Amino acid sequence: MATTTTISQVGEFPLISSMVADLAMGQAVTLGPGDDGAVFQIDGSAVVSTDVLVEEVHFRRRWSTATDVGRKAVAVNVSDIEAMGAVPVAVVVGFSAPGDLPAAWAREFMAGMASEADKAGVSVVGGDTTGGPVVSIAVTVIGQTAGMAPVRRDGAVPGDEVAVVGQLGLAGAGLVLLGRGFRSPRAAVAAQRCPEVPYGQGRVAAKAGAHAMIDVSDGLLADLGHIAEMSGFAIDIDTSKLDVAEPVRTVGMATGVDPLTWVLAGGEDHALAATFAPNTVPDGWTVIGRVLPPDQVSDPTVLVDGQAWEHERGWTHFHS
Repeated sequence: MATTTTISQVGEFPLISSMVADLAMGQAVTLGPGDDGAVFQIDGSAVVSTDVLVEEVHFRRRWSTATDVGRKAVAVNVSDIEAMGAVPVAVVVGFSAPGDLPAAWAREFMAGMASEADKAGVSVVGGDTTGGPVVSIAVTVIGQTAGMAPVRRDGAVPGDEVAVVGQLGLAGAGLVLLGRGFRSPRAAVAAQRCPEVPYGQGRVAAKAGAHAMIDVSDGLLADLGHIAEMSGFAIDIDTSKLDVAEPVRTVGMATGVDPLTWVLAGGEDHALAATFAPNTVPDGWTVIGRVLPPDQVSDPTVLVDGQAWEHERGWTHFHS
């Protein structure tokens, strides 16, 4: 019977060498993995964001392949740079795993990172490895403003149109499916394993003059709530304008759940949501609501069809 080589048997430095051997470096990178630090050029101000993915919290190895997890590690981080209207340049990764993890899993994980990095237009330039009780991944991505101001969360103004680009609801529906042992509809399962980030659209929104923007990681209502609170104005979502994908409807029918619940509060889709002056929403974006004047609603909250949403609004860590 064939034996599985573990990362402890391979050793730290041979493992690192095998993981980074095939990484491609972008034009901005002058020194990639292998030294004490990576070197790359930045155009304008740097934009930095970090995400941590922990096994059994953000992914499960019995549900996702190593390639899925590697892709997801890049996607969820670059999505934050997109939400700032910036251009992603470089990624560094901290990788912690138990010694009995198959070395092939670690290599496939890095291949997944490389694949998604190529798709996102970013370079994986280095990182660190260490032992730990479960697979944990900490990814930091650095972007550049390239001559434009970053798009913050606090710029929404009354009269703005609220628009989204990307998928909504699929990842939440996929989580329910995987939790019940199902693997179809495939589109929902795939979205949970790795989101389809609308790469490049953050820059499109910035060039169109977006006033405020955020990536939808914790749920549309929860994340728009950050824009509402930081801008000081209420937002009203028109559910008739929301696209409920057919796989989300299918999962809803099979589980007895209103599919709109996942669209509004499912999270993990990493779509982008932004506010724009009227008639400036770029092609490919869908208008789903508006920013209200304070004389209409004084509380900076998010309404659904003019009413308070009485259900769960999205994911919150440390929630009891």
